[in-house]
Amino acid sequence: MKMRRYFAMSLAVLLSLFTPESVRAQGLSGPSSTQADLSPGDGLTDPQFRSDFPRNIAPGWFAWKDQLAENGFRFNIDYLSLGQSSSSNLGVGKASGGIARFYGSWQATERGSLTFKLEHRHAYGAVAPQFLGLDGGAVSITGTAFNDNGTMLTNLFWTQRAEDGSWTLQFGQIDVTDFVDIYGLVSPYTGFQNLAFNTNPTINAPNPGLGIAGGIKLGANFYAVASVADANADPASPDFDVFSHGNLFKSLEIGYTSGFDRLYFDNVHLTLWHADAADDGSRAEDYGAAFSAAWFIDNQWMPFFRAGVSKGTAALYKKSVSAGIGYYGRNTDLAGLGLNWAEANGIPGSQTTLEAFYRFSVSPGLQITPSIQFIDNPLLNPGQSSITILGLRARVVF
Repeated sequence: MKMRRYFAMSLAVLLSLFTPESVRAQGLSGPSSTQADLSPGDGLTDPQFRSDFPRNIAPGWFAWKDQLAENGFRFNIDYLSLGQSSSSNLGVGKASGGIARFYGSWQATERGSLTFKLEHRHAYGAVAPQFLGLDGGAVSITGTAFNDNGTMLTNLFWTQRAEDGSWTLQFGQIDVTDFVDIYGLVSPYTGFQNLAFNTNPTINAPNPGLGIAGGIKLGANFYAVASVADANADPASPDFDVFSHGNLFKSLEIGYTSGFDRLYFDNVHLTLWHADAADDGSRAEDYGAAFSAAWFIDNQWMPFFRAGVSKGTAALYKKSVSAGIGYYGRNTDLAGLGLNWAEANGIPGSQTTLEAFYRFSVSPGLQITPSIQFIDNPLLNPGQSSITILGLRARVVF
C-alpha cells in the first residue's frame, strides 16, 4: 500500500506541473514508438541509401502517401521477419516468425494528434523466436516482440502538447515500453533483439493497454515522465476492465539530457516502477528500480550502461547489468555489441548474454540485420555450458 500511495502522489505532483509557464518538453516517442517508425533510419545520420526500394516499384503509392502526409496524416505498412537457429541440445533448435503492422498518426489540431498501430504477430513453425531461448534452456527472451500473439491493437491514443512544448500528455491504448527506461538502441525492430538490451528485463512492463502518461521538462536539461497503465492488459482483446479491477502498473522517471532534440541519444535517467498483484492470483505484486546511461559521441558512437533490480516475483530477472556500444555508419547502418549479466527469479546462479548485430540499411524501406547471441551458463539447461543463437531479421516498409 505504501508503494501504491507513493506512485499515486508522485504522478499527481507531476501532472500538477503541466503548465504553459514550464520550459519546453519532448514528446513520449522513443526509438521503438510509432513516431520513430514513421521516420527513415533513426533520424541520426545523413540518409544516403544504397537504393530506393520499394519506392521505385510503386511510385504512385508513395506519392499518395506523401500527399496525405502534407495534410497531417502519416502512415506505414511494414513487415518484419526473424529467423533464428540455436546450438542448444534441448528444444526444437530453430524458430522463425513475422510481424505485419499498419501504423500512423493524424495531426488533428496544432497541438493534438491521434496515433494508431494494428499488428499481427505470428510464428512460421512450432516455436516463435521470442521463446527460442527458453525452449533451449536459457532464461532469455532472444527474439523480443516476435511472438505468436495474433492480431493486436498496440496503439490508439491521443497526444496533447503544450503550446510552448513544455509538456506532453498521452491517454488511450498505450505501450509503456515506448517510453519507460529507453535509450537509443532499445527497439527490437531496428536494434538489439535480446530483451536484455531492450526495455530493462527487471521491469515487469505490462502488455499494451489502457493508460495515461505524461512528460515535462524540468529546466534546460532535466525531465520527468510518469505513467499509469493497465497491468492486466491484453492487446489481442482490448477492454476497459482496468476501471473495475484496478490492477495498475505505475512508473516515474527522472532524467538528464544534453538537449531535448537528443533526448533519447544523450540520456541518463532513473526509473522507479510498481505493479499491483493480479486479483486472480496469477501475478504477485512487484516493484523495482532501473538506471540507464547512454551518450551519442560524435553522432557515431553510443556507449551505454544499464542496470536494474526488482522485488523478484514477475519480471524475467531480479538483477540485471548491461553494457555495450552502438556504431552508426553510412546509410544509417548500425552495429551493436552488448554484454549482460543477470540473476533470474527463483533460480540459483547467474547467466551471461552477449549479442552482436549489424543492420544494413539498404534503403529507407528495407533493412537486413544478421546477429549472433551467446548465452553462457543457461540456467534451465545444466547439461550445456553455453548456447549460441544465429539470427537474421528483415524489415520492409511500404
